[in-house]
Amino acid sequence: MPESRTHHRPATPAAAPRTPGLFAALPARNLTKRELRSLVERLADAPGLWRGDVAFSDTERHYASLHRDTYVDVWLLCWTRRSDTGWHDHDLSSGAVRVVQGVLTESNPRIGGAHLATAVGSGASICFGPDHIHRLTGATDDTVSLHAYSPPLWRLGQYAITEDGLMRRLSVSYAEELRPLEPGAARATFSGPGY
Repeated sequence: MPESRTHHRPATPAAAPRTPGLFAALPARNLTKRELRSLVERLADAPGLWRGDVAFSDTERHYASLHRDTYVDVWLLCWTRRSDTGWHDHDLSSGAVRVVQGVLTESNPRIGGAHLATAVGSGASICFGPDHIHRLTGATDDTVSLHAYSPPLWRLGQYAITEDGLMRRLSVSYAEELRPLEPGAARATFSGPGY
């Protein structure tokens, strides 16, 4: 199998946009979650800007940076059924996701009840504010989605349930690939002073 072309996020806050025409009309400010949804929907209608970056891997999620500037961060992600972000938030960023192929499952945690799971199929979009906690998993082996965040991602909150049932949040860099945290890892991660 050919090696996955996994692209890592740029180290600087403003990278040269690959799709200047689409992003030229964006306001010079942080975007609302509804503006982010509109952006990923317009990008979905321009597959020439992202279709060449679609690739799948048996071992990790494939992702490609499509645009990053001071106010917005845009990504293409490719998913299989083995792809799972684990529980996470987007720290200070609002976001939007548009599924352009296949199906994602978005799960939202519920205390004292079954988690809410929603199938997000091709042509559907979701948007959320910085207070949103969710988990995304591939429901098919060929899922492709477009993601936009504003302000651009720098930190994310990764959540785990410890072996004694406590939920803990770990702040992680935006450059790390999100994966589920194992209960033992949560204990080791959160066993320092103050925990």
